[in-house]
Amino acid sequence: MTTTSEPSWDSETVWEVHKFGGTSVANAECFLRAASIVEEQQQLSPDIQICVVVSAMGGKPKVTDLLLGTVDAASKRRLDDVDVTMNLIMEKHAKCLDGLEVIPEIEKSRLKGIISKDINDIRDILKTVSLMKWKAGRISELVGGYGELWSSRILASLLDHRAANRCAEEGCRSKFQFLDARRVIVVDDQDESPSTSSEKGSSGGVLWNVCRKNLAAVYNEELNAVRTAVNDYPTKVNFVATGYVASSSNGVATTLGRDGSDYSAAIFGRLFQSRVITIWTDVDGVLSADPRRVPNAHVIPDVSFNEAMELAYFGAKVIHPKTMTPSIMEQPQIPIYIRNTFNSAFRGSRIFTSSTTTTDRDKCVCGFSTVEDISLINVEGSGMVGVPGVAKRLFGTLESSGVNVVLIAQASSEHSITFATMTSKASLAKEAVEEEFAKELRLKYISAIDIISPCSIIAAVGDGMGHTTGVSGRFFSALGDAKINIMAMAQGCSERNISAVVLTSESTRALRAVHAAFRLSQTVVRVGVVISNELGVALVDLLEKQRKKIQMTYDIDIQVCAVMSLSQSKEAQLVTLNEMSNDIVSINNSMLEKVTVQQNIGSAKSHFDSFSQFLVSEDVAHTIIFDCTAEKNVSKEHPKWLEEGIDVITANNTGLSGSTELRAKIDYAEKCDGKLSAHYLREVTIGGGLPVISTIRNLLISGDHIRKVDGILSVSLSYIMYRIAPPASAVACFVFDDEVNTTMSTSTNLGIPCSFSQAVKEAIELGLMESDPFKDLSNEYTARCLMVLAKELDVDQNLDVSSILSNSVSLVDNISGNSYEEMMTHIERVMTERVAKAEKNGCVPRHVSTIDVSTGDVSIKVSDVPNSHPFATTPPSCECVRFFTEHHKRYPLIVQGPSEGVDCTSSALLAEMLHLMHGKVGVRTGNLSRSASGAAFK
Repeated sequence: MTTTSEPSWDSETVWEVHKFGGTSVANAECFLRAASIVEEQQQLSPDIQICVVVSAMGGKPKVTDLLLGTVDAASKRRLDDVDVTMNLIMEKHAKCLDGLEVIPEIEKSRLKGIISKDINDIRDILKTVSLMKWKAGRISELVGGYGELWSSRILASLLDHRAANRCAEEGCRSKFQFLDARRVIVVDDQDESPSTSSEKGSSGGVLWNVCRKNLAAVYNEELNAVRTAVNDYPTKVNFVATGYVASSSNGVATTLGRDGSDYSAAIFGRLFQSRVITIWTDVDGVLSADPRRVPNAHVIPDVSFNEAMELAYFGAKVIHPKTMTPSIMEQPQIPIYIRNTFNSAFRGSRIFTSSTTTTDRDKCVCGFSTVEDISLINVEGSGMVGVPGVAKRLFGTLESSGVNVVLIAQASSEHSITFATMTSKASLAKEAVEEEFAKELRLKYISAIDIISPCSIIAAVGDGMGHTTGVSGRFFSALGDAKINIMAMAQGCSERNISAVVLTSESTRALRAVHAAFRLSQTVVRVGVVISNELGVALVDLLEKQRKKIQMTYDIDIQVCAVMSLSQSKEAQLVTLNEMSNDIVSINNSMLEKVTVQQNIGSAKSHFDSFSQFLVSEDVAHTIIFDCTAEKNVSKEHPKWLEEGIDVITANNTGLSGSTELRAKIDYAEKCDGKLSAHYLREVTIGGGLPVISTIRNLLISGDHIRKVDGILSVSLSYIMYRIAPPASAVACFVFDDEVNTTMSTSTNLGIPCSFSQAVKEAIELGLMESDPFKDLSNEYTARCLMVLAKELDVDQNLDVSSILSNSVSLVDNISGNSYEEMMTHIERVMTERVAKAEKNGCVPRHVSTIDVSTGDVSIKVSDVPNSHPFATTPPSCECVRFFTEHHKRYPLIVQGPSEGVDCTSSALLAEMLHLMHGKVGVRTGNLSRSASGAAFK
């Protein structure tokens, strides 16, 4: 046998290390899948040699857990439990072997015999444990490492026999040999933890020089054994090595601790100078957040070693920090891939020197992690200010008490020091600090030592955060918008990590908010819609049709979760949908065809409570209710929804035009939480979405003074008046428009006058009138619009709908008779005379509303306006509003446009929501700047 300390492979030999975790070898099917993956890697790179590192069989229950459980049971003299567990372990491995048909029966019997003998050895060891009633750590390490021995033997046999079959068919020359890692990996016996460095030049407690000599000897020994057994020996010898287990410098079996199999793979990667280390597990890679808490978390394609260490420390379970140490130490450094055994075609995540966060500035954060079960301890007092040594005493006593501090925050005033530790150590930490500072507490130099629990640490991690302005602003703004209170924060000068402490009850919502803020996922908006007419159905349909486009453009996911349908009998029906439902489009007037009705509720008051309670989720920061009704009982709920933190977008103006008490409640609810108050968007309550309210606000905020507002505010009466008295130039205008724009569907018949009753009939057919036409003809709807305008202009103190109606002239005034036909006959006669009289004066009648801000006068009436006046030429089904201001005295500012039907109005409601969310989360194309100019969008 060759005894050289150098291995027999030449410098051009390329090695790869592939490690399979417990879930990847949980049963026979998993073993076959793992073998196929190894063979695929060989086919992709025929010249490589492979070292496969294997964990103990996983599944439920895990073999390692069973083995460690037997030690515990034996120490308590429960030998019957030990026997049951040992039989279960034997049965698990025997069943696995029976399912691997490629392995000959004689080989299966040999492997079963080895496992059976090992189990008997374990029984003998456990009898000693039972007699002594003592669970020694060394014994647990010895027994706990047997699972890897068995699984690696099985996989080595499987791979070798499959390779032999391929060799017979294809002439390939490759062999897989079982390797007990205890023959190679040696850790410093004086290091209590293999994850720490020893004084002998080793890294992670690993004696590297010893390991290299061991590997060379083992490789040459195995190669010679193969040459002796096979005359035409294979050119490549591959290894299937045990993970988790190692030997101490005294030759005693030991283990590598938590995630020891991953660490074994990294050690072998360095020893073999592997070009890559691949860890096969049950996830697709390193995720940007915990997918159980952030459903839209995604795999990060490239992560730096530093980022991976930060994420691993803050709770990411994919890889342990110590696993990366050997890869970082080797020159050149070795990339580590995290891949999914059950989705082997997916590339997974590469952990190496670079990261995508340094190339995509808008995604300068690669991921977020959390540390749970945290307690904050705050030490506060005036006697700490300017006193040297306080921090030394504080953290010195914590160290001596065995309390690990995971986060520290101190204000520059030195008035308080806050630190975080695990909740299990919080009481101990407080007692230790109180004992250390007993004198200061007695003299009131320290006023309080408080514990805040339970808390969670939210950590943003990314190499790209360094020297990128605006990162902290976006991070804390996202938490603020989600109404998350931050109790402590910390950031190192490397700028690779920003940590914030929040209450555990708010941690999921906080995690989702910051994850979306950095474009790592879409911002989720839970939406509820209250409907009583076609507008609500049209809006729900529009939200579904535009959902994917909005996701792509704004990174916003609109999830319609509940629809409240109010019938004409005022009974309510609540339809709730799953969070990610795509069946919204099936909702129609009946509300029952293709969606699951989870709750039907009658006319009881509680139906609105059920609606809002279902919508609000602690895990989602943004909730919006659309009110697509004209119902007074719905508008009464607006203040309550706002106080619950729900943004309300309304087409229902009965709230803003309601009683003084209701308007006051809405005012209060809009401001009750200051800047964090919910938003009440009302643009659609006037003009069907024309920018009337926003124009008023822009004029006032820019320093202008509005003196008077007038206009045509009723789309139905705009249509009716135009039809019975079109301006003289109407036909010519329509002909011109049809000629220059062939896509227009304008009919020149609109320029030909018709009767009043015909115009009303057409308006009803076009859906321009309220469900009760009397509300339009009696000015009730217009009066409500004027109340909304008066509120914006701050002249609504002594106004209500009834006072506006009493000061106005409507088409139904002084009508004799009660039937609809009698009413229409009367209006027909009056308006025919009115049109003829106006025509003689070169005028046409128009329905005009006016607010005089200086006098407070508000009126609605039919006025005769010249044929060339903007009101005369306002097209049918359009509205027109004029603003007379200090800056627009002679020529008013005019807002004019169509407000026809539910399609226009539903689009306006959606635009309101997008405007709101744009202000909260920004736009998808925004990049954080690395210049001194701050967070600039390019």
